[in-house]
Amino acid sequence: MQLTSYTDYSLRMLIYLAAVDHPKLSSIKQISNAYHISYNHLTKVGHELSKLGLIETVKGRNGGIRLAKSPEDINIGWVVRRTEDNLDLVECFDPENSMCVLTGSCRLQSILHEALYAYLQVLDRYTLQDVTVNPEKLKELLLS
Repeated sequence: MQLTSYTDYSLRMLIYLAAVDHPKLSSIKQISNAYHISYNHLTKVGHELSKLGLIETVKGRNGGIRLAKSPEDINIGWVVRRTEDNLDLVECFDPENSMCVLTGSCRLQSILHEALYAYLQVLDRYTLQDVTVNPEKLKELLLS
């Protein structure tokens, strides 16, 4: 399973905000430059993270973004579930599946459901705090 770029960028934005400037303000431009990823993509990510209540935005000349919650209150599994648009590993996960002729007759669907559940359970055990356990090293890497 591979996470989408959207989820990857969401997690990276949260890591940056936790490691570099928490609780000070950062800009999407700073984050874009640190990771060498599209400013436009990060703007969309920031908007969604704001709607989810994970970051807050401050408008104006001295505005920017920052975490809206403490890193220990941001669960990685929760973020992945909210930013991934489709966790269907195979076509038969879709209730309206009409392509696979084996649907209902093989165990692959239940095995993959079990695997996805285990994957998400592992992510549920970790918070942003766990990911940013060494913020000084992360800050050094992000700002170099």
